[in-house]
Amino acid sequence: MSKQDRNKWNQRYAEGCYQKNNPVTLVADWLPELPVGRALDVACGAGRNAIFLAQAGFQVDAIDISREGLNLARQQAEHQGLSINWIEQDLDQPYPFDTDYDLIIVMWYVNPGLISRLCNCLAPGGYLLCEEHLVTDLEVIGPTSLSYRVAPGDLREAVSGADVLLYEEPIEMNSEGEQVASARVVVKNN
Repeated sequence: MSKQDRNKWNQRYAEGCYQKNNPVTLVADWLPELPVGRALDVACGAGRNAIFLAQAGFQVDAIDISREGLNLARQQAEHQGLSINWIEQDLDQPYPFDTDYDLIIVMWYVNPGLISRLCNCLAPGGYLLCEEHLVTDLEVIGPTSLSYRVAPGDLREAVSGADVLLYEEPIEMNSEGEQVASARVVVKNN
């Protein structure tokens, strides 16, 4: 990402955009199946998923490009008495990720090369959960730029070689009654 992207996200968070408190459904639905341990929330934004995981007992590292988003997340976590390791980092730049995460989540951040690399950062028995906006010709919510969507099959290709427990590309209504096209994957490191 560029300095321009960092500034864009900082401005959006400063203006109060993306202030959801509930975790992404994929994360909430899979939580009962996941071993509690070390977790990494990639492109965590204002921290809703990282906070959810910390509340569930995970030791969480959360990484994002936006200082404003991380500050909002840090304040909310501290208010709840949660300890989370917040990391400001441009994910288009090299970063030395640990290789013993029990859980890695990537929600709505398109970078198939990074997702492939993150599969190698899982501890034995660890899980990677990822959800992305999917390219479609239908009327759906989400980004209009194809740079922020994956083409059908791209996410599956990014995790090829991993033990895929779930892969789907649904077009469905969200809780607000809006149509969403997404690609979801859950992999396990055996």
